[in-house]
Amino acid sequence: MGKIGSMALIRKRDNDVNYNILARLGDELRPGMVWVSSGATEIGRVDYMRRSRRELDEDSADAKTDYAAQGQAILMASYRQFIRPEYSVRQVLVEHQHFNDPEKREHIRRLLRRAAEHDAIPIVNYNDPVSDEENRKMELAHLRDTGADIVECVDNDETAAVIAQLLRAKLLIILTSADGIYEDADNPSSLVRTVFANSPDELRAKLGALQLSCRGASRAGANGMRAKLRYITEPAANGTTIIIGSARFRLSELIEDRAPHTRIGLL
Repeated sequence: MGKIGSMALIRKRDNDVNYNILARLGDELRPGMVWVSSGATEIGRVDYMRRSRRELDEDSADAKTDYAAQGQAILMASYRQFIRPEYSVRQVLVEHQHFNDPEKREHIRRLLRRAAEHDAIPIVNYNDPVSDEENRKMELAHLRDTGADIVECVDNDETAAVIAQLLRAKLLIILTSADGIYEDADNPSSLVRTVFANSPDELRAKLGALQLSCRGASRAGANGMRAKLRYITEPAANGTTIIIGSARFRLSELIEDRAPHTRIGLL
């Protein structure tokens, strides 16, 4: 399974959707894969600006909601356009309560499993247009009061990590605008190629130490590489191999170690 970040789908300099990446990605997606895709909000913003020649209030939560609703349709249409026509494409919009409730979590697991049997590719995204921040905070606070181990899933890196655990995925590829994790973000030669360990506890310790090297994010509101490492720690410790690499490469290039990336897992 895999996940792609918002900024990997945008040509920032041109303020436009990067259809080259979507085309390359769509060509490689196959049944049996589950794909978590960010991008609805950024794509919606780009589309709105092109049509109206102005932006909505940049700092407004309502603007982000409206952009996400506009961009989600374009995002799914793009995947349908570029994924091979013999395969079905299924939109799966999730919210935090789907993973914090055992029955809803099992429902999602079965839905994703069935897709492979039906030659379908699920495209998963957090359902931003209907997610009210204040209500979400109250719901999560209530769950914390019960002592439950909860997930928030507003960040699609967390969504991907939760689904990887739910499906016991062998591989999770996270596509970003960077080549992977760097020990020094200002030094291109400091790319961390591998983080391997002999035990889950050893891997957790290594990933915890590596988080200290991470700073910054690709855009305002994003959580950056530190959060990625935090979210993928448990799937990695439970046997999922993680690849973090740039969306400018094909999935096959990253999997076959023909492109720079960071690979994380148990030996």
